[in-house]
Amino acid sequence: MKLILTYIRRHLGMFLTALLFLSIETFADLLQPTFMAKVVDIGVKGKDAAAILQYGAVMLAIAAAGAVGAVLRNIFASRTSQQIGKELRADMYRKVQTLSFENVDRLQPAAIITRITNDVTQIQNFINGSMRIMMKVPITLVGAVLLILMQTPRFFPVIAAIVAVSAVLIAANMKLGYPRYGRLQQKLDRLNAVSREFLSSVRVVKAFGAEAEEQKKFTDAAQDFSKAGVAAARVPAVFSPLINLTVNFGIVLLLWISQAQPSGQIGRLMASVNYMTQVLFALGMISNILNTTVRAVASAGRVQEIFAEQPAQKLAEEPLTPQICGGVEFCGVSFAYAGAAGNALSKISFKACPGETIGVIGPTGSGKSTLVNLVPRFYDATEGQVLIDGCDVQKLSPEQLRQAVAVVPQKALLFSDTIAGNLRWGDEAASDEEIAAAARAACAEEFVQSLPQQYDTMLGQGGVNLSGGQKQRLSIARALLRKPKILILDDCTSALDASTEAAVLANLRVQTGRITVLLISQRISTVMRADRILCLEEGTVRGFGTHRELMEQCAAYRAIYASQVGPEDAAEGGGEHG
Repeated sequence: MKLILTYIRRHLGMFLTALLFLSIETFADLLQPTFMAKVVDIGVKGKDAAAILQYGAVMLAIAAAGAVGAVLRNIFASRTSQQIGKELRADMYRKVQTLSFENVDRLQPAAIITRITNDVTQIQNFINGSMRIMMKVPITLVGAVLLILMQTPRFFPVIAAIVAVSAVLIAANMKLGYPRYGRLQQKLDRLNAVSREFLSSVRVVKAFGAEAEEQKKFTDAAQDFSKAGVAAARVPAVFSPLINLTVNFGIVLLLWISQAQPSGQIGRLMASVNYMTQVLFALGMISNILNTTVRAVASAGRVQEIFAEQPAQKLAEEPLTPQICGGVEFCGVSFAYAGAAGNALSKISFKACPGETIGVIGPTGSGKSTLVNLVPRFYDATEGQVLIDGCDVQKLSPEQLRQAVAVVPQKALLFSDTIAGNLRWGDEAASDEEIAAAARAACAEEFVQSLPQQYDTMLGQGGVNLSGGQKQRLSIARALLRKPKILILDDCTSALDASTEAAVLANLRVQTGRITVLLISQRISTVMRADRILCLEEGTVRGFGTHRELMEQCAAYRAIYASQVGPEDAAEGGGEHG
């Protein structure tokens, strides 16, 4: 609740203005039965047409004031709640951007999305409701009870009993509802995670004919969400009718007691019954409000977890900002993912000089991608140091570090934008000529020029309207536009045919110049012409040197070579490619 109040205070003026108009509307509703009683007891009983018209005009004016208050209250309530929702989502998104990969892995992307969307919506509905109904209910309840006692004081014991019983029912409703709505949001997290996983891998699902398995997984998640929703809905389903029954029983009891009411005070009796109806409305709404409050509080707790999350990576108080030349060195580096049973990397040590191309090869799961993720500080080493030009990356400014490093990931990631817009992620100020030069170096210019709108071609989400090889070449061009000091190529030519890959790598050797290149690949033909090659296996270094040196000294490297080139050539490989 503290989080909600913090955002309300930011817009306290609009919030209080909405409550002012809400108060006008509520008092108008409360005054109507009192003047109706005067119409009956004075005008109708006394056959006084002037009194009827007089009190009727007052009732009409009060109704008009209430209508104006209701309209203005709705306007201010909607504007305030929408503004708070916008700011809350923006603040959450900003916070998530400060978190490291480790934090995001722990929180889970699907759960983060649910909190930014659904949980904020629950908070937004609560704030909107508090300015439309929630503040109206206590005013109506207290006002109606007081006016009943003013009209018919002897009804006090009945009113007190009704309010007491209703309060007990409302408290039980809230106590039972809170944990159930919390579980409901957790089941929604799971449903979103299953949906997101299917949509991101729909091609694989269809290729393997696994629609039935995915359907079952989604059905199970939807069933769990449905059961949690039913469990949460049972609470108000039980207590709301009990509250209505209590108030209606009170109305019947008041009518029974009032049978001895003087006929001259029939208007007051009508007003009291009308006020009891308003009490019924107020108590019924309290049940609904508390359900909304319970969901909002549960959602606020989940949102607060995002804000309370401390980045796993600690920034230096006074970060160093040296001129980065591109030297990379690993000194006894070990790394383990959060919650993993063992290390993904163990005691890794090697050095890449500025302008040197280092090939990284090894079987699947050997830690190649994990290793290069430590260079731009996507993760921090568990032990040892990663050095850039002799400076520990943890002491460098993250902005300067990542400005000097360009990454072409294993899975090409493009955005819903034009081709030129995607490439300008590398350099926002890049000219058309620079974009074309980068595309040419990545062997992407030919297919881009064949498109009807060329560089202005709009890409679908993730570049869905391009082939895998085309997306990889655009990703390489985007990285080259950044003019980095360190270029990380994480198996980014896997979708290219051998001739295109050779052309891309040849162009890269010309383009990179003094750029340090960390080239990850599963193909021996891709890394064998690197200046030096790092051979990994099970997260440890098996060999580091030139192709010739590794062929002579590293059994793991020879095994990879033999598996791809052939056992007959393995013995001669060192001489042919030295």
